[in-house]
Amino acid sequence: FSSQGFCLKSFDSNLSIHTDNPDLTPCFQNTILAWIPSIYLWSALPFYLLYLKHNKRGYIVLSMLSRFKTLFGVLLWCVSWADLFYSFHELLQNRTPPPVYFVTPLIVGITVLIATLLIQYERLRGVQSSGVLIIFWFLSVLCAVGPFRSKIMTTTAQGHVNERFRFTTFYIYFALIIIELILSCFKEKPPFFSPVSTDPNPCPELTSGFLSRLTFWWFTSMAVLGYKRPLEDKDLWSLNEDDTSKIIVQQLSKEWDKEKAECKQKEDVTYMKKSNHVLNHVGDGPEEAEVLIRDKKHNRKPSFLKALLRTFGPYFLIGSFFKLIQDLLSFVNPQLLSVLIGFIKNKDAPAWWGFLIAALMFICAVLQTLMLHQHFQYCFVTGMRLRTGITGVIYRKSLVITNSAKRSSTVGEIVNLMSVDAQRFMDLMTFLNMLWSAPLQIFLALYFLWQALGPSVLAGVAVMVLLIPFNSAIAMKTRAFQVEQMRYKDSRIKLMNEILGGIKVLKLYAWEPSFSEKVLEIRKNELRVLKKSAYLNSLSTFAWISAPFLVALTTFAVYVSVNEKNILDAEKAFVSLSLFNILKFPLSMLPQVISNIAQTSVSLKRIQQFLSHDELDPNCVETKVIAPGKDITCFLHSINLLVPSGALVAIVGPVGCGKSSLVSALLGEMEKLEGEVAVKGSVAYVPQQAWIQNATLKDNILFGQASNEQKYQNVLEACALKTDLEVLPGGDQTEIGEKGINLSGGQRQRVSLARAVYSNSDIYLLDDPLSAVDSHVAKHIFDKVIGPDGVLKGKTRILVTHGISFLPQVDHIVVVVDGKISEMGSYQDLLKQNKAFAEFLRSYALDEDIEEDEPTSTSCLSTATMCHFSPNGSFVLTRQLSVISSEGGECPNKMSTKRRVCEKKPAESPLPRKNPNEKLIQAETTETGMVKLTVFWQYMKAVSPIISLVICFLYCCQNAAAIGANVWLSDWTNEPVINGTQHNTAMRIGVYAALGLLQGLIVLICSFTLAMGGINAARTLHAALLENKFHTPQSFYDTTPTGRIINRFSKDIYVIDEVIPPTILMFLGTFFTSLSTMIVIIASTPLFAVVIVPLAILYFFVQRFYVATSRQLKRLESVSRSPIYSHFSETVSGASVIRAYRRVKSFVDISDVKMDENQKSYYPGIVSNRWLGVRVEFVGNCIVLFAALFAVIGKNSLNAGLVGLSVSYALQVTLSLNWMVRMTSELETNIVAVERIKEYSETETEAPWVIEGKSPPADWPSRGELEFVNYSVRYRKGLDLVLKDLNLQVHGGEKIGIVGRTGAGKSSMTLCLFRILEAVKGEIKIDGVKISEIGLHDLRSRLTIIPQDPVLFSGTLRMNLDPFNKYSDEEIWKALELSHLKRFVSSQPSMLDYECSEGGENLSVGQRQLVCLARALLRKTRILILDEATAAIDLETDDLIQMTIRTQFEDCTVLTIAHRLNTIMDYTRVLVLDNGTIAEFDTPASLIASKGIFYSMAKDAGLA
Repeated sequence: FSSQGFCLKSFDSNLSIHTDNPDLTPCFQNTILAWIPSIYLWSALPFYLLYLKHNKRGYIVLSMLSRFKTLFGVLLWCVSWADLFYSFHELLQNRTPPPVYFVTPLIVGITVLIATLLIQYERLRGVQSSGVLIIFWFLSVLCAVGPFRSKIMTTTAQGHVNERFRFTTFYIYFALIIIELILSCFKEKPPFFSPVSTDPNPCPELTSGFLSRLTFWWFTSMAVLGYKRPLEDKDLWSLNEDDTSKIIVQQLSKEWDKEKAECKQKEDVTYMKKSNHVLNHVGDGPEEAEVLIRDKKHNRKPSFLKALLRTFGPYFLIGSFFKLIQDLLSFVNPQLLSVLIGFIKNKDAPAWWGFLIAALMFICAVLQTLMLHQHFQYCFVTGMRLRTGITGVIYRKSLVITNSAKRSSTVGEIVNLMSVDAQRFMDLMTFLNMLWSAPLQIFLALYFLWQALGPSVLAGVAVMVLLIPFNSAIAMKTRAFQVEQMRYKDSRIKLMNEILGGIKVLKLYAWEPSFSEKVLEIRKNELRVLKKSAYLNSLSTFAWISAPFLVALTTFAVYVSVNEKNILDAEKAFVSLSLFNILKFPLSMLPQVISNIAQTSVSLKRIQQFLSHDELDPNCVETKVIAPGKDITCFLHSINLLVPSGALVAIVGPVGCGKSSLVSALLGEMEKLEGEVAVKGSVAYVPQQAWIQNATLKDNILFGQASNEQKYQNVLEACALKTDLEVLPGGDQTEIGEKGINLSGGQRQRVSLARAVYSNSDIYLLDDPLSAVDSHVAKHIFDKVIGPDGVLKGKTRILVTHGISFLPQVDHIVVVVDGKISEMGSYQDLLKQNKAFAEFLRSYALDEDIEEDEPTSTSCLSTATMCHFSPNGSFVLTRQLSVISSEGGECPNKMSTKRRVCEKKPAESPLPRKNPNEKLIQAETTETGMVKLTVFWQYMKAVSPIISLVICFLYCCQNAAAIGANVWLSDWTNEPVINGTQHNTAMRIGVYAALGLLQGLIVLICSFTLAMGGINAARTLHAALLENKFHTPQSFYDTTPTGRIINRFSKDIYVIDEVIPPTILMFLGTFFTSLSTMIVIIASTPLFAVVIVPLAILYFFVQRFYVATSRQLKRLESVSRSPIYSHFSETVSGASVIRAYRRVKSFVDISDVKMDENQKSYYPGIVSNRWLGVRVEFVGNCIVLFAALFAVIGKNSLNAGLVGLSVSYALQVTLSLNWMVRMTSELETNIVAVERIKEYSETETEAPWVIEGKSPPADWPSRGELEFVNYSVRYRKGLDLVLKDLNLQVHGGEKIGIVGRTGAGKSSMTLCLFRILEAVKGEIKIDGVKISEIGLHDLRSRLTIIPQDPVLFSGTLRMNLDPFNKYSDEEIWKALELSHLKRFVSSQPSMLDYECSEGGENLSVGQRQLVCLARALLRKTRILILDEATAAIDLETDDLIQMTIRTQFEDCTVLTIAHRLNTIMDYTRVLVLDNGTIAEFDTPASLIASKGIFYSMAKDAGLA
């Protein structure tokens, strides 16, 4: 049936539009309007049901709310069908109603019934608040308002009611849907039977209603809290289940493994094909076959991108859908603007049109806002999940990566993958949708422009298209610069890392200037690149600001000139302008997104390469019962070794012969070339360099095992840790710093051993555990733990050792030479064979008989452990550096920071033993509250105040020019039309062009100056920071983790280099744009001034709430970020230990927890931006509403040009208001970097390096006399004195041995000589000069020290020996020859330019020690201090060093801190320290005769 038959006339323009009192025809009301909600619900239903089917949250108990909703739903259904039955009733009465009266009630009834059932179904699926239904009821109300009004109007007009029944049912219907709408806005209780959430602080998002989610209202509570007081950790909500590492990393790993498996499969297939192919062509000769195989090798690598897409793609697409809607909506307002301008021109139009247009503009803008922020929310959450996923995958990978792969990327680089590259993904996510959205927006804009201006648009488009290659060229260039700059930055951070790691050594050698120069050199290059990219950036800013203007200019110029009948009126001009403004964003974003994608693809490659590294083959060591016959082939050659279970096997041999490698092979850390290794049972491993976590002492020993007090105490007893616990401030709850810094070498080694003993494994691999402890402690440990009667008897023990004294008690001895086993057997067998081993023993064992019953033939101290290592006796020599971090992790460092006075005072606390949980490392403080204005002022000072003023002034000019251009345009559009043409077009175009270009030019100058100022500031701030850090006293480094200092040099400097200047640029830009908008609107419609005040107040409040909360969230986020990385670098350096103890899983869990902690503060940060966006844009939308409203109200006094000007400005303002708050907050957050750097460049400094006029004579010290006068010293304020009132005199050329038990202050004496510790009272004189009166460098460069931890820096060997290039090659070779390194160095192809890796990893520990000796020989000053250096090397090397010192330093004063008394028995005098005072000081002979402390030590060592 036709529409006439179906119902009466459907639309009547006279009734509906051209009237002051519009109405709709009853037919339209009954069909279209009534059906809209139904159509919506029917179309949404299938998708929604599918969604509900997959998402079940447990059901919700039937509540009153739900009952009422259902009741009213049923009533609605009854009402609709009452209408239907009424129509049937009419039929029976032979009044035939039109068919619409049957169809509509039927449809509406069914729809309402479905909605009612949906309410119940949602309740069963645990939906607390349903968006679908809220929209449905809202549409129903909206569509019923029209009929409601028209029914009242007709009734009043006619004075009586037609169709009383339908009238009544409609009213009931209307009342019921309003009630339904109101009810559906309330949310239900949380579901029942949902997994019990033990969450103390769950995120309200999951339980919040639909409207609350749409407007992010649920976040308000946090914003208010953050405004009242600075937020803390405990205020943060827990993460949503789907955002946690556990879930995300699991998904991502699964996809990545799938991807790898697929590739492997393909590869295998191609390989199969190939081999067949080759077989078929036997005749072709082998070359071709080779080629075939090689070609095929370029097989598809597993693509990490695919795994990412599969994991995060679907969620991201929801966000893309919102973006699509928002893009379409953004083109509605320009159309409405053109209607509005038409309305203003048409003086007879009814006023309600204007109000309707204003209302529509507002509604459209609000919808756009809501859509946009939903889209952003999805994008950011995807970004956040990406970061979690990537970090987690990298962490897991780093635990299984082989050693060779680990060498190819340093810890720093891997941490970079985690921080920088994962961040790149996060940043890209926000704009990724622009890839398709930008072309779409450009296409739509051009389509509408074509409609307005016809073909002249093409001129404008041509300009845009020309700008694209310009922009992309700039982007390409910028990217090249960025890569270069990253390179400089990486090398700078790497160098800083090493410097901070070896800072103590730099101080002792007075080498700071050389290294400082190196850093500044790199920094100079870095800033040079920054400057270039800043120039480019200001060019692109210029292009960006001028582009829309140039486009408008060319378009209008062409349009007006093509045909003089073409008139530029307000409608065309301003609609085109607002369309051009829409165009501006996608056009500028497209190149940026493309360059972002390019950057991210580099990151993707890096991550993919890392994730594709070889992994340790978990099966390379079989952990099963083994048949005898066990082959190891490795860096070791053809080794056959069988260790019976329960045996104690010692492995001995010279330095670098592969003893440690043998142990690594058993752990499965080496790459196996052939043969097999099998280990039966669980393994405990004590590495040569103890790996200690930053946790309490107890945690370090338990290492994740359940605590068993009895067993724990036994272990402590056996490992001689009881005494140490007494002196530690918090007992076993003492917090141990990074890499065990507040324990002495011996304590660290014993903790490491205790961990192994506690783990109660089957097999113990002990890599030289006795080297770092004193002889009697070593004996104790051997007897109680390792030996035949120790705790571990009956377990299989493999012991690498240098200590000959224990060899008689082991079951087997394996002698390793050059990676081969030269002989093996029991002690007696080997002596009988009379080969290398017997030789070795004879040269070292002074007295066989003592050897049997005394633990050490010659030895050292009594009582508690010595502070760093005091190896047992002459034989316990190790190839072990007491400290250096294992694996050469982040910084092979901290060696410096070793606390020498060890057990005495690791605590920071002023009163050492009061507080048991005193932490050594103070927590990093976060600034709270408003950023002080002084910080801005400091930054301005760094930029230079004049430049700052100039920049502000230029901005004012630029905006004046912009307003000028637009006002001119509006004036132009109002020029009267005479005979269908406008006059003076040429002049109009000229002025317009001049104003616009002026604006672009000012912007160019402005961003230039700002960039220069920013770089200036960056330079001065970094220089000040570096300068201060080189002058900072050692105590600062003892209490501050390197990571924290490095953070200042990387993150904060990066912020100052690259984040603050553009942020300031954006801030000023948006601020002035918003200002000019207000000015323009007020100028055109003065009434607007009334609204500005309430809007401004609202805006200000939102801004304050937001800034306070978001700044604190950012701070919490950055504080919770560093633990991720420090835990990560700790893990990488201890990977072999973690693997040996099979603790990989729990470390992964710790990492996940740290990651989640970080995301916990990041997520509210994202949401706070959305919360802000919705509110600020609402303010912006109100501005649009009022600009349009007042234009409609004052329609008679306004011309179209002005209205166009003010509304098109209002349409832009939303964006700049939003960005302005965002930038304020960005600025406040980032300017903190200036504060942090300031804080670290103003820490207290040590004495000046050189004091003018106080320099000692050039040949000082010529005699080498030392004198201590009443000398006392302490480590830091508030700690006990370490040396008390020392008085002693040393004559030139004397050889003094310094001995004493651990913590007696031996090492402190050397530190005092170098003024690493400054005197509390008293003084030291060298050759009569008071050392406190001369510059530090004058002092330190005239003393020579061979420190106990040989620190090498990455660089050439030559640089390591002579960083200032003071010596000739001959001198260096001479020194190398004397230090027995000449053979090694000359065998290297690059000789003196041999590259040492980070921390000298590619030299053995013994060789590193010899390098230190070579440094001393080069320096050759009159005073030489030898600090326990002999502990780290085997006997032969040790003898070499002693010999060299005796011959080369014959006429020098030598102070040796001795461990093994036989080295100092022939010294002139021996100084015995006890508890910081001098106990005895005399010749060795008379000390033994006097039977004092020294005698008892010598007796222990078998020397007396």
